[in-house]
Amino acid sequence: MENILKAENVWFRYTEESDWILKGINLDVKKGEFLAILGSNGCGKSTLAKHFNAILVPGKGDVTVRNINTKEEEKLLDIRQKVGMVFQNPDNQIVATIVEDDVAFALENIGVSPKEMRERIDDAMKKTGIYEFRNKAPHNLSGGQKQRVAIAGIIAMRPECIVLDEPTAMLDPMGREAVINTIKSLNKEYGITVVLITHYMDEAAQADRIVVMNEGRVEKIGTPKEIFSQVEWIKSLALDVPQTSDLAWQINQHGYNLSTSAISIDECANQLYKFLEE
Repeated sequence: MENILKAENVWFRYTEESDWILKGINLDVKKGEFLAILGSNGCGKSTLAKHFNAILVPGKGDVTVRNINTKEEEKLLDIRQKVGMVFQNPDNQIVATIVEDDVAFALENIGVSPKEMRERIDDAMKKTGIYEFRNKAPHNLSGGQKQRVAIAGIIAMRPECIVLDEPTAMLDPMGREAVINTIKSLNKEYGITVVLITHYMDEAAQADRIVVMNEGRVEKIGTPKEIFSQVEWIKSLALDVPQTSDLAWQINQHGYNLSTSAISIDECANQLYKFLEE
């Protein structure tokens, strides 16, 4: 599978006097995959995310988007049309007083024709489940609905990849679920590559691959089962694991041998049923 994003030996610090935030990051993001990035506060995951659409550029090393180096300033618009960015607080990305006007904002700035703009706006709102709110004021919407408006504004640009930096951190459980379902739908149904920065383990468990960062470096890359089965290692990084893996691990502390790679509720329930039968 071809790469859409590539980081090669990326080092980054904000000033020449400050410590390095990123320390030799190497990472490939495959076209069409759902990649989650985990790490404790200060590990560099948000800094890395901002390199993927050239908000930041490496001090050393290179980041490429479809083989375009993010250091090529003349290609900045092309890069940001390929990779959209969604941040933690949707209020920071909403600029209009009507939902559909907000979704249209970026398209107006790049000169999309009125006919195509109408098609893109309606398509983006339908894909993110906010079409029914198109004539409403964003400030009257819930946090989850606002976040989907922000995502729709990115989708209208027709990006190949969306990078989301803790998009559910400020939401209640219902809002989180709605946003994650939207993200999964964009990935699975429309083939949009997703890079999700999150501190919610149940969100990361739904990804195709997980990247675990620690102190500016990539510690490990693997499938959710491969990563979350290593409960003690994950906990040593001040991170958590899905409740299913943690339950199996807690039981194993009493001398049993349950699989900590059973990360879905159904897998966990089946395993517990067999365990109780025995």
